Amino acid sequence: MTRVVLLGGGYVTLHVYATLVRRRARDVRRGDLEIVVISADRAHRFHGFTGELVAGMVDRDRLATPLSEAMPLARIIQGRAVRIDPDRRSVSYRPGDDAPIETLPYDELVVGTGAAEPTSEVEGLREYGLTLRGPDEIAALADHLATAPGSPVVVAGGGIAGAELAAAIADRGHPVTLVHSAPRILGEWSDQPRLLARAESELRRLGVRVICGVRLTEVTRTVARLSDGTTLDAATVVAATGQRPVRVPGLDAWRDERGRLRTGPTLAVTGGVWAAGDGARVAHPATGVPVPANALWAMKGGDHIGRAIARERSGHAAAPFRYPGLGRAASFGLGRGISELYGIPFTGALAWWLRLVFFLRFMPSRRRAAGVVADLARFASASRAGRGIPSSPVRPSQVAGQPPVRGTLRAERA
Repeated sequence: MTRVVLLGGGYVTLHVYATLVRRRARDVRRGDLEIVVISADRAHRFHGFTGELVAGMVDRDRLATPLSEAMPLARIIQGRAVRIDPDRRSVSYRPGDDAPIETLPYDELVVGTGAAEPTSEVEGLREYGLTLRGPDEIAALADHLATAPGSPVVVAGGGIAGAELAAAIADRGHPVTLVHSAPRILGEWSDQPRLLARAESELRRLGVRVICGVRLTEVTRTVARLSDGTTLDAATVVAATGQRPVRVPGLDAWRDERGRLRTGPTLAVTGGVWAAGDGARVAHPATGVPVPANALWAMKGGDHIGRAIARERSGHAAAPFRYPGLGRAASFGLGRGISELYGIPFTGALAWWLRLVFFLRFMPSRRRAAGVVADLARFASASRAGRGIPSSPVRPSQVAGQPPVRGTLRAERA
């Protein structure tokens, strides 16, 4: 029997699984090929519609697909990998906070553990700030905002995620300040000045205050302090800052200066170990420059690794990763967006529709994708009629009008 172990429950894992099952379905069903997933989260979180969830356009259940549903032929282990031994081809994991460590041998290991916000680099951010990458953290942010309507919010990080999030929160009626360390937001769009200008215009339309060239340095219960000495009132601080790879000890010899796993042309790291996604350094097949850390590249990396493992297990050599890229997109409210497809820029409703169709195509559940469409249609209908859509429901444990202590909220989610 061949055992393939997938670390993480994100895009890389889902796409490795789907490709392996598609190409080696008979082996999987006969038990000749076992696929094991080790993930701290029981569900796959689709982050493409984060802004829509936070803005109250989409129900949270649409974006969380249980791993057992998304990968029914895999063995799912809820736990955290704590060490990889590439020589013995084994991975050790802890199935619970107080559970003893267990070790699982593998024939092939795919590291798709992704990245997390560097909360330790900003004083107080871990205790009082909110992040987006952990289990249920996006839904927790929506709940938190619902308890404090109209309260001031600071979003740190002016990439696509930060800009979309700032727009969504402002759309809910919160005064939002977007803080970015670079001279201009959306640096990844610098080669598309028309789209960059449109994004900045959309944020102004929503009343988002943008402060560039400064960093978030400290967060307390009530304020955010910046590197230039500015103090901002903030009932909520959200980190959408630079990513730091989630490190599993044992592969440090293959990490670059940013902690990403270096991959070769086939996305192999070393014998029996593969990597893609936010925690991997994957070279663009044409330019050699590391590809962006976003969902599309993680998906395509997962697809490739699935094919590579299937080929090797059939006695053929893995082919090089040759995906050239497709484009990028951002939303700034219902029917408003920017997008680029094969270098061609789009704005407004067309850009928004292109983004919507693309994300729906890659959702792991057709049923949930249909639910997103239904939710957006209801929201659009209510907006045209001049009615509001209730934001994400407040948890029963919260008292209406009383925002939870962010440190407590973080502890509950840990």
